[in-house]
Amino acid sequence: MLYLKKTFCKKNTVTTLLLCLSLFLPHALLAADKLESTQAKTKVKAHADVQRVKADLSKKPTKRIRKQHSPYGKGYFPNYEFTTEEGKKVKFFDDIIKDKVFSINFIFTNCQNICPLETARLVEVYNQLGDRVGKDIFMYSITVDPERDTPEVLKAYKKKFNIGKGWTFLTGKKEDIDELRVKMGLYIADLDESLPDGQIDHNISLIMGNQKTGQWMKRSPYEASQVLSTMLGDWLFNWKHTDNEVVNSDYKNAAGISTYSDGDYIFRTRCLTCHTIGGGDGIGPDLQGVTAKRDPKWLIRWISKPNEMIKEKDPIIMEMLPKFNNIMMPNLKIHEEDAQKIIDYIKKIEKENIEAAKK
Repeated sequence: MLYLKKTFCKKNTVTTLLLCLSLFLPHALLAADKLESTQAKTKVKAHADVQRVKADLSKKPTKRIRKQHSPYGKGYFPNYEFTTEEGKKVKFFDDIIKDKVFSINFIFTNCQNICPLETARLVEVYNQLGDRVGKDIFMYSITVDPERDTPEVLKAYKKKFNIGKGWTFLTGKKEDIDELRVKMGLYIADLDESLPDGQIDHNISLIMGNQKTGQWMKRSPYEASQVLSTMLGDWLFNWKHTDNEVVNSDYKNAAGISTYSDGDYIFRTRCLTCHTIGGGDGIGPDLQGVTAKRDPKWLIRWISKPNEMIKEKDPIIMEMLPKFNNIMMPNLKIHEEDAQKIIDYIKKIEKENIEAAKK
């Protein structure tokens, strides 16, 4: 039929065109009917889709609360039993970290190196956080030397640093403490922990966390106490404590970037935690006037090798220790060259203080 239409319609006459029109018209009308029917169905479907979307939008949204699941929960931390400096038995997960914001560090009281400095730095953090410690923030120090660090020894150590409520010292089984250090990423398997004079080499990093939200961090005790207290008191609370000066300040009032000499930097990062220069005694003595009072060689040796001088029972040191709760100056591995830089910095500040006092 299609062949006949094509052949017949090739003739270009009026009669032929009229005949061709009559042949194609029924098919054209049929196609038009189909198109109109399809469009009508599409409109009905589209209308139904629109109505369904409107109905969905009109419904009140149901609030879906997603529970936060920290991977570091009871299933991760065994409920080790520890003993506080007061002799109280506590469970690590249930009593110490569950739903709390906290800091945890590992020390031992016979440490001649970094532990006293770490404790002193955390005392600054403790004082900056004020009465929040023991309420919404908790601090813990766990011994790595439970054989010697009994609750009584830990209590005496805590008293040396004038530490009050909210900061708990803990001891327990050696295997439990070591396992906890592994769980916290603070155990170095190939580290030789047995050193002369009963010293124990161990990871000195500080752990801070919010167990409820699953926020955890590892910090260095060498960091400024203001940074540590901000991390513990604000960051782990998602900055809800708006009385923080750093949070409320703007760039207009921000201090410029300071530049420090080598001696200034070493003093700030190693000495300032325990000493002032003209600001009064702290954990250690005020250093104003020390460069005139002490022999330079004695000072250099005391800064670089204090543990040797303590072992030798240097008379000056033996006289000084009882005045400062027998807190021994740690060996911070400072070379003699750097010790001289510290002394030069102390001299500079001593001179500035003397000139300021004359005005």
